[in-house]
Amino acid sequence: MGQKLAFLGIETSCDETAASIVQEKNDGTGEILSNVVSSQIEEHKAFGGVVPEVAARAHVEKIESIIKKAVKDSKLKIKDIDGIAATAGPGLIVCLTVGFNAGKAIAGVLKKPFVAVNHLEGHALSPKIIQKIKFPYLLLLISGGHTQFLEVGGVNNYKRLGTTIDDALGEAFDKTAKLMGIEFPGGPKVEEWAKKGDENYFKLPKPIFKKGGCNLSFAGLKTAVLRISKELKNEKEKYHLAASFQKTVVDILNEKTKVAMKEFLKNKEKEKNTFVIAGGVAANLKIRENLIKLAKEKNFSPVFPPVNLCSDNAAMIAWAGIERYKMKLVDNLEFPSKARWPLDASAPFLKGPGLKI
Repeated sequence: MGQKLAFLGIETSCDETAASIVQEKNDGTGEILSNVVSSQIEEHKAFGGVVPEVAARAHVEKIESIIKKAVKDSKLKIKDIDGIAATAGPGLIVCLTVGFNAGKAIAGVLKKPFVAVNHLEGHALSPKIIQKIKFPYLLLLISGGHTQFLEVGGVNNYKRLGTTIDDALGEAFDKTAKLMGIEFPGGPKVEEWAKKGDENYFKLPKPIFKKGGCNLSFAGLKTAVLRISKELKNEKEKYHLAASFQKTVVDILNEKTKVAMKEFLKNKEKEKNTFVIAGGVAANLKIRENLIKLAKEKNFSPVFPPVNLCSDNAAMIAWAGIERYKMKLVDNLEFPSKARWPLDASAPFLKGPGLKI
């Protein structure tokens, strides 16, 4: 085994088919030797969202060539890789099994260590590829499937401080876009339209804004967008709605992040703390600007992964594999894929009708 570990990462939890090889550097960060991501936007555009069976079929068609390209681009030989890491969950089970089984097969044939990675842990640890970060740190994970505040105490050590009780933030962006007639995936387009609109034009609700700790809710906001979208008179009002929606999201994240920071600082020395923001929605520049400003006000260092590591990718899975392997957290080839797999297994499951906060 080489001095600097190199891992192949594989990711197929939703609609991205991805493979990457990451190698440790002497300073404890990582070097991304290859990072191949094949998106499925065209396949799902007609449906206005991800169709699991369509996504799984695309993964099956692409997975072999994506892995081969990742190995070729890395300039390493597959036999020289120290281990294989693959996303085991959470995600769409028919999609997960494609990449997960491919990873198991490669590990089995090459007799290499295999690490089953939680997709959320991949996001949580992704900034550490680029820069050294000390544990513990506060994490806001905002993606298409997840919106959570977590205290990251170390690898395999997570405490959930708050979560969405209904829609994930990325899902709310995409649904808002769909209601305004924007093609899937609409989240980035909402941000683009918001630049042309008046963010104070529509007053939108902020569910559980001043209660529920740092738990979040976006369903009521989405319902309000649905109602207003039916009454829009012209294109300009669409821009106003996009801007008003984005501002409301920024306000909610601002308020809930303050609560999460306060919770995180309990029983801790008031030294410089780190606030990591990861996941696909972390690429939204308006959200970034707001959270950077807030972090500095509250004496936190704001850290974002590079934009190409915010959305789903396999480099973060390879890196999580390296981090787990160094802690001897290696899995056998019988490990199952999991549609639901919380990072903090002790946290209550909050989603569902009739929930009271």
